[in-house]
Amino acid sequence: MKLKRFILAASLLTLTISAAANLLYDITDGKYRPVRPDMPRSMNDGEHYTLMKNGTTLLKYSYRSGQVTDTLLHLPRLKDAPLKSISGYIMSPKETKILVFTNVEQRYRRSFTAEYFIFDVKYKEFDPLSSSSPQEDPVFSPDDRYIAFAHNNNLYMKKVEFKTDIQITKDGVKGGIINGIADWVYEEEFGATRYYEWSPDSKLLAFVKFNESKVKEFSFQRFTAANEKLSLYPASEQFKYPKAGESNSTVGVYIYDDFNKTTRSMKLLDTNPDSYIPRIQWTNDQEKLMIYQLNRQQNRLDMLQANPRTGICKLIMRRDDKAYVDYQDIDGTIYTKDKKFFYTLNDKDGFRHIYQHRMDGTVARQVTKGNWDVTDFYGVDEVKGTVYYQSTESSPLNRDIYAIDAKGKKTALSDGKSFNNARFSKNFNYFVLTSSTIDQPDRIQIYTNRNTKVRDLETNQELVGRFAQLKLNQKEFFQFTTSGGVQLNGWMLKPTQFDPTRKYPVVMVQYSGPGSQQVLNQWNIGWEYYLSTRGFVVACVDGRGTGGRGSDFLKCTYQQMGVLETNDQVEAALYLGNQSYVDKNRIGIWGWSYGGSMVLWTMSTGRPVFKAGISVAPVTDWRLYNTAYTERFMRTPEENARGYDTTSAIQQATNLNGRLLIIHGTADDNVHVQNTYLYTQALVEAGKQFDMHIYTDKNHSITGSATRRHLYTLKTEFLEKNL
Repeated sequence: MKLKRFILAASLLTLTISAAANLLYDITDGKYRPVRPDMPRSMNDGEHYTLMKNGTTLLKYSYRSGQVTDTLLHLPRLKDAPLKSISGYIMSPKETKILVFTNVEQRYRRSFTAEYFIFDVKYKEFDPLSSSSPQEDPVFSPDDRYIAFAHNNNLYMKKVEFKTDIQITKDGVKGGIINGIADWVYEEEFGATRYYEWSPDSKLLAFVKFNESKVKEFSFQRFTAANEKLSLYPASEQFKYPKAGESNSTVGVYIYDDFNKTTRSMKLLDTNPDSYIPRIQWTNDQEKLMIYQLNRQQNRLDMLQANPRTGICKLIMRRDDKAYVDYQDIDGTIYTKDKKFFYTLNDKDGFRHIYQHRMDGTVARQVTKGNWDVTDFYGVDEVKGTVYYQSTESSPLNRDIYAIDAKGKKTALSDGKSFNNARFSKNFNYFVLTSSTIDQPDRIQIYTNRNTKVRDLETNQELVGRFAQLKLNQKEFFQFTTSGGVQLNGWMLKPTQFDPTRKYPVVMVQYSGPGSQQVLNQWNIGWEYYLSTRGFVVACVDGRGTGGRGSDFLKCTYQQMGVLETNDQVEAALYLGNQSYVDKNRIGIWGWSYGGSMVLWTMSTGRPVFKAGISVAPVTDWRLYNTAYTERFMRTPEENARGYDTTSAIQQATNLNGRLLIIHGTADDNVHVQNTYLYTQALVEAGKQFDMHIYTDKNHSITGSATRRHLYTLKTEFLEKNL
C-alpha cells in the first residue's frame, strides 16, 4: 500500500514538473505572443495595399472592401522563375517593378545581404539585379529607371531598361573605405544601414563615404562551424569597433552624376573629423540636399543645405542642447511637396513636439504643445493640412493617435486607454491601427481617417481564450514616490492563488536604459508570468532616465549614466519590501544588457537590499562600450573620467552583496564578453563567490530555441535556490 502511495506521489510530482516545464517552454517559445500578420503596404493611390502570402504570392487589396483586386506576383505560375520563395519585396516608386529577394545572410543587427531579382509587373519577367552577388540595400530611383545598390563596400547602379549595371565607386575595401553602407557603430547607434539617396529627378545619387582605417579592430572566436561536427581550431571574426574615446570612422558626403559620370564632394561647414553624419535627405527640390551633422559630443546638430552642383553648403538650422540631441528626431523631418515648408521634432520646450519651418529654417508655427511627448510623427496630408502623430497625451503608459488640422483642431483616432500604433495609406484616407493593453493582445484593424472602423485584420481572440485557460493573475500598475520626491511608475504581477497574509519573495525586472520604457499598457507575456506560478511576486519600475515623461526626466542621468537609475531601483526594492505580502529579505533583481549592468550596480551600492541577481550581457565599464552610444550620454573618458569611474562595475566589484549569476554569449558583437571576463576577474580578486554561464557562439540576444529553454531554466533554478 505504501509502495502504491509512493508511486502515485512520484507520478504526480513528475506530472507537475513536466507541466511546469511545458509552461516555461511555451512562454519562451512565444506561444502567447500575438499573431502579427504581414502589415499592409499602401500603394500610390492610397486606396489599395499589398500583402505577401506564403512567401510566393503578392496580392493587391482594397482598403475599403478588403477584397483582392489583383495578383501582382504568383511564383507557382511562373515556370522560369529563378527563385522558389521570397524573403521580402520592394515596390518601385511608380509600381511598374518589384524587387524581390532570397538567400538572406544577416550581417549585424539590421544589415543583411541577399540575392535580388527585378520583377516586371506588366510582362511577368525576372531579371537578376546584378551578377555581382550578393547585394545590399537596393533602392529604386523615383522614375523606376535605375536601382542603386551596394556590394563589397562599393556602390553600383543598375539601368533597369538595358539590364546592365555599372560600378559607381571603386575604392571600397574591407577595413578601410565603405561607400554608402553604415559601419558597425552607425548601424547600431544611428539605426540606419543605407547611406545613399536618389535626387527627386533621378539624375543624382548622394552618398556617405566612411573611412574606418583608423578605427581599432575587435575580434572574437567562433568555436563551431557550419556543417562540422567538431571544429579542431576556432575561427576568428574581426570587425572595426570604436570604443569610448577612441577613433571613429571619418565621413564625407558625395554626389554621383550619371550624365557626366562625375563624383563631387560636398563642402561641409564643420570639417572636424570627429563629427557624425547620421542622415542625408533630399528635399523635394533636386537642387537641395540636406545633410545632418552632429558634433562628437552630440549636443549640437546642424542642418546643412548642400548645392549638389557646386558642393557648397549653408547652415539652415542649428540645434544646441545642454545634454544631447536625440538623433531620432531627424527621422521626423518631412519636406512638403510645394517646397515651401518642412516639419521637425524638437524637445526645446521640455517635451518632444512637432514644428513647422520655412525653408530658410525659421519657425512658422509649433504644431503640437503640452506636457507630453510626441513619440511618432506619421506625416502630413498636404491637401487638407492635417498632421498625424502618436503621443503620450493620455498617459506615459499609453500611446495614442491624433490628427490636428491647420487651425489647430485636434481629433483623437484611438481610445486613450491603450497602446496604439498606426500605419497610414499614402493619401491618409485610411490607417491600420494596432492596439493592445496590459491584459488584451493586439487588435489590428483598418479605420478611415474619420475614425470609422472598416474591418478587422486580426483580433487574437484565440490567444485570449488560450491565455485565460492558464488562470494566471494579470499585471497591475502602481506608483510610488521616492525619498527624493520623484514619482515612479511600475507594474506588479502577483503569484497564482495569491494569499495576502503570506510573505512572498520578489523578483524585480528592469532595463532602465535612456529613453526606454518597460512599464507600458501593452500586451507582453514573458518569463515573469512563469515566475508567478512558482510563487514569486514580479515587479518592474521605470526609473529616471526612461522615456515618455519629457526631457528633464529623460536627460537627468547625463554624464552619470547608472547613478540615478540605480538609486531608483534600490528605492523601488525598499518600497516593495514595505508591502505586507513581501518578504523584504528575499528580493532579487535581473536584467539584460543595460539592465544587466543595473543588476551589478544595484548589488554594489552598499545598501544590501538584493539577496540575489541575474545579469545577462552587461556593460561592466563604459570605457568598453562603443563611442556613439556611450559618449552621447557620458562624453569621452577624458572629459568625464569621474563619471566613468563612478559607474564602473569592475571598480565596484569589492562591494558586491548577494548571490550573482552572470551570463554572456561569446559571439556578442555589441556588448563584448570581455566585459564579463574582466568583471568576474575582479570578483575573484576581491574574494567574491558568484555563478557564471557562458553560451558558446551566441550573440547579444542569445537566440535559438534550445538555448532559450536552457537559459530560462537556468535563471529559474537560480532564483528558486537563492531567494
